[in-house]
Amino acid sequence: MNNFLTWQVHGNADSGGGLLEMLTGLLAFFEGLTASGWGGFFNTLMPALTNMNNIHPLLVHFPIAFLFVFLLFDVVACLAKKPQWREVASYLLYFGAVGAVFTVIAGLSAAYSVQHNDVVHAIMERHESLGISVLTLAVILSLWRLKKGASMSGGANTFFLILSGLMCVLLALTADLGGLMVYKYGTAVEFVPSQPASESNHHEHEH
Repeated sequence: MNNFLTWQVHGNADSGGGLLEMLTGLLAFFEGLTASGWGGFFNTLMPALTNMNNIHPLLVHFPIAFLFVFLLFDVVACLAKKPQWREVASYLLYFGAVGAVFTVIAGLSAAYSVQHNDVVHAIMERHESLGISVLTLAVILSLWRLKKGASMSGGANTFFLILSGLMCVLLALTADLGGLMVYKYGTAVEFVPSQPASESNHHEHEH
């Protein structure tokens, strides 16, 4: 046990220096925040956000998380016959719909703020159409849920779940196209040349 704790505190291959180095790095980070003044505080705290051309990549995570978890909760609640769980699912749907509104608005703005070629433009058009479809379904389902409540049953409930599943399928396809544009074509990604190996710190994970 003592050997294990010593190994954790003083460092090992995967911890990058152990708990002491992690604590030192954390304290140095907070010291840097206070030393940078109010002007550089936000830049230091959120460096990625301050370097983004648009906030669409930041917002997309919210409707994805809310809407997928909504479907999971709703299906499980129906199978387990737990109306209270469906109430929770309703709020997840509402939050997902609101997130989708802001995400689509930011996405439409982003389409005009990033450079892209014809191939990416075609992907972007499909991504946009699917995103608007997801938003439309999320709003329709939210309004339906607000009107009928979480106690739907029978054929209406089955159709509601089918539309919810369709919405999540379209959401997955939308997210896939977004990832394709970023990770294959580098859309909206600023290229920073890497340093030669002799000038950069070499990092490895050993097991």
